[in-house]
Amino acid sequence: MPQPPPVRSTPTRPSRPDASMSLLTNVMDHSLDDGYAQAAARKGSEGAAGMPRTVRAKLGLAAGLVLAALVVTVGAAQARIAAPTVAKERQELIDRIQRETAAADKLEGTVDRLRDDVSARQRAALRQDGSGDPADLVGILSGAVAVHGPGVKLVVDDAKEATTGGDGNPRETSGFSDTGRVRDRDMQRVVNGLWESGAEAIAINGQRLTALSAIRAAGDAILVDNRPLVPPYTVLAVGDGARLSTRFQNSADGLYLHALQDNYGIRTGISTEGDIRLPAAPSVIVRTAQPSTEKGTS
Repeated sequence: MPQPPPVRSTPTRPSRPDASMSLLTNVMDHSLDDGYAQAAARKGSEGAAGMPRTVRAKLGLAAGLVLAALVVTVGAAQARIAAPTVAKERQELIDRIQRETAAADKLEGTVDRLRDDVSARQRAALRQDGSGDPADLVGILSGAVAVHGPGVKLVVDDAKEATTGGDGNPRETSGFSDTGRVRDRDMQRVVNGLWESGAEAIAINGQRLTALSAIRAAGDAILVDNRPLVPPYTVLAVGDGARLSTRFQNSADGLYLHALQDNYGIRTGISTEGDIRLPAAPSVIVRTAQPSTEKGTS
């Protein structure tokens, strides 16, 4: 039987280390760059030689607090320095206000004295007529003198349920928001009705009416000669008491007042008085007209 040929072994080369393996080994052995390593070593040596970070942070905080305290102290010192100046200026301002107030009060007193003097001179001038009666009549009708005599007392007041609301009633058009409140035109009609019924002198809440008096409204207040009045409104009229009362209640203005009472709850009351005293008007400017002889210009 034939024998197989002998197998010859081929000699193998000795293996060399792989270049990639060398590079990986170098990276693993020297993972930190030499420059970084030197910097880390230098920083470590400096840290060992210096203070711990916590101590430096505390010192920085302390320095900040000292600086803040210094700022507050300086501000307080400046405020204490400026306080006397501010107090002095404030006191000067208070003194100035007090001086001006005193001067205004003095001027107001002077005006009151002059007004009284003018009223006295007007009354004296009205009485200088020889007959005396016409002057007295002029003084009464102009309101320049105080009067007294029989007459009527008429009280007009708001309704008990008067509020600040309304619901479209035409009475709201004059500025008042409640139909149950007395308005300026109501008082105008009352006064005009009393004059027409024969009143010789009239006063509302102690305010004497003259030919120059005006009854107006300012918001919800009624003004008589620019002086505000508050309800109830007491109207005193000098005249023939019984006749004056009857004529007024039967007049159109008296019926108007009665309708306000029935429809809106406005409270009214009239009575005759044996003696009513009315003060003189505070200031009356008497004006007279003189006929002109000059020809008018066209």
